[in-house]
Amino acid sequence: MADASDERRIDAVLIAAGKFHDIDFARAELLKLLNEDQRIRVRVFEDYSNVEAIEAADFLISYTCDVQATPDQEKVLERFLRRGGRWYALHGTNSVLRFVPGAVDTPDEAPGMMRLLGSRFLSHPPIGPYMVEVVDPKHPLVAGIGPFETTDELYMGEYYDGNEVLLATEFEGETPGFTHHSWPRSTHPIFYLRRIGEGAVLYLTLGHCRSHYDMRPIMDRWPTVDRCSWELPVYYELLRRGIGWATAAQRQSTLENA
Repeated sequence: MADASDERRIDAVLIAAGKFHDIDFARAELLKLLNEDQRIRVRVFEDYSNVEAIEAADFLISYTCDVQATPDQEKVLERFLRRGGRWYALHGTNSVLRFVPGAVDTPDEAPGMMRLLGSRFLSHPPIGPYMVEVVDPKHPLVAGIGPFETTDELYMGEYYDGNEVLLATEFEGETPGFTHHSWPRSTHPIFYLRRIGEGAVLYLTLGHCRSHYDMRPIMDRWPTVDRCSWELPVYYELLRRGIGWATAAQRQSTLENA
């Protein structure tokens, strides 16, 4: 086995951009977490257009809202995953937002990307408290983590077959302001793993954040600073475990070649 100092660098791409969120805060926090592993070298972009960087990366991490890949970029992302890449997708990565009279619509305008991700955002109730339950307590990504309460956006969505759900919650009620606004009682994934070829997607819906100036042009100044799950140590634990999962394939490859 090679000493850790002999392990080669791990190349990551961070996509951080979008609407109605404090992207600056999320980007900075994620970069700090990525910097905890000195092997990781990060390139940062606002969308998926730098396909050369994605193709060369060992893993991809995204924190976005209403940022979609084009059909050609979807093909690159699928190749990236099928050849063994890992994608840690956070919060609004699966969102498409379109304003229609009296509501926010979430149309299926990026079907290839959403099927890679395993879900498509449809709506959320107002930010409020809810319980997150552990579905698979033996899985390494959530082992030792118990049920916890968070105050966050609770994502309602369309979920596709093949997701291995690790954390979930239940919801019944209305999600006002969205075209998909009425929901019967059901279980909604919070954290899940989706295998694609030799690679995989890990999706975590938690992590809304917003500062005073992130709702323009809808309003000039949002009255509060929202940090939601970012205020919880367990959220940072899930982020660290996800980053560790994303680097694990590269670590194993390094050890096998030592």
